[in-house]
Amino acid sequence: MDGGPTVGRLLEPLAEVDDRGVYADDSFVSWRQHLADGAALGAALRARLDPDRPPHIGVLLGNTPFFSTVLVAAAMTGLVPVGLNPTRRGAALARDIDRADCQLVLADDAGPVPDGVEFVDVGSTAWADELAAQHGTPVRFADVASDDLYMLIFTSGTSGEPKAVRVTHEKVAFPGRMLADRFGLGPADTFYLSMPLFHSNAIMAGWAVAAAAGGSIALRRRFSASAFMSDVRRFGATYANYVGKPLSYILATPERDDDADNPLKFLYGNEGAPRDLDRFARRFGVVVVDGFGSTEGGVSIARTPDTPDGALGPLTDEVAVVDVETGEPCPPGKIGELVNPRGRGQFRGYYNDPDAEAVRMAGGMYHSGDLAYCDENGFVYFAGRLGDWMRVDGENLGTAPIERILARHPDVAHVAVYPIPDPAVGDQVMAALVLGPGAGLDASRLREFLSAQDDLGPKQWPSFVRITAELPRTETFKVLKRQLSAEGTGCADPVWEISRPAR
Repeated sequence: MDGGPTVGRLLEPLAEVDDRGVYADDSFVSWRQHLADGAALGAALRARLDPDRPPHIGVLLGNTPFFSTVLVAAAMTGLVPVGLNPTRRGAALARDIDRADCQLVLADDAGPVPDGVEFVDVGSTAWADELAAQHGTPVRFADVASDDLYMLIFTSGTSGEPKAVRVTHEKVAFPGRMLADRFGLGPADTFYLSMPLFHSNAIMAGWAVAAAAGGSIALRRRFSASAFMSDVRRFGATYANYVGKPLSYILATPERDDDADNPLKFLYGNEGAPRDLDRFARRFGVVVVDGFGSTEGGVSIARTPDTPDGALGPLTDEVAVVDVETGEPCPPGKIGELVNPRGRGQFRGYYNDPDAEAVRMAGGMYHSGDLAYCDENGFVYFAGRLGDWMRVDGENLGTAPIERILARHPDVAHVAVYPIPDPAVGDQVMAALVLGPGAGLDASRLREFLSAQDDLGPKQWPSFVRITAELPRTETFKVLKRQLSAEGTGCADPVWEISRPAR
């Protein structure tokens, strides 16, 4: 070992712990037994694998104790779990499995199985017998370095085919330890994990934090807004993680007089809607901390005490906003790409995808693919994805600032802004809105609202607004804007044409 952080070093102190462990539904397994199960699982998998091929194991599971056992087994044996998205099917799933060199796939509900892929039904009697044969395998941890590969985690695929990100031991262990220390978390804490474990947020901001703190884990197979706070109370959870829109969904549940009467102390995540952060903190009496990052880890921004509302945090030596065409730093107010000018940061590359990696590291700097702008004081504001970039009347626009304005309307529960082709040239701005219960919004009232927003530029004005029951999302709650753009105004939902006032 190199002495750096590894997942094994987080888990080793838990090998003899009996009073803490992993909860799920009505079950509990102590850390001592959980690590013993990991040793048996690692031995069973090693017995199946071809030693001349990469030891990659596809994981197609819900948030279950068995998934956590796979993570433990990886730390012990050097096996590499590959998080597979359960919404992928057929040829798309087969592509991910092949790209990641999975020798087999562990599944509890795989759906239609692609041809030529070895699937293991982890609920079968035959598999239980294989594990039982390895009972008593010694609990030992592999001699690995902090930069050795621990997992492969696919990107969400909202702007193209998913890419397998190389996730090293350090990329999991370091944030686990950092967040546990930052929030003062320890053995008495319980960590509620409802975000999908095949995604980096649940691994780095959930599971690893629990292991570093030496606390207990409480698992929900799949996120449920209505069950979130009842689970928190039932398990006595003091910490939870999130990514994307879950806060909005929980806030949409009926309010109760005892909402703030719960054990939750900290909620940590990223990509929460700015207006939801304070609302959630006040309603449920919890500290909400929203950061900025990605699975790749090339750019990381942390809020400081003086960060304005709506901003991600300050510019640093490793955070810059540059012109998409020239690569030069953008002046305040101008939208550009968020980059790490110092290099790759924590990005350790894509597995088996050198072309995508070369694009990400063009010019020797890490390109996030995110749009942003900074204010006069050097604070950064998110402006959307490069794929969201719109060219309206000769001007480049980001979608996030328009979304923030539309989200101010009290009748709007969720919003997505995206480009559709302009009949002449370039793009038009279109927005899809999900309205809250009992909303009375109509096209004329929306036009009045937009006219009153001083920070809505004329070119940002939505030409069309779609009213829909829900937005298409990935399993990690990212909006599929490609789908919305493709459907355009020819969708089945009502579409309002909102004429832009002369200014």
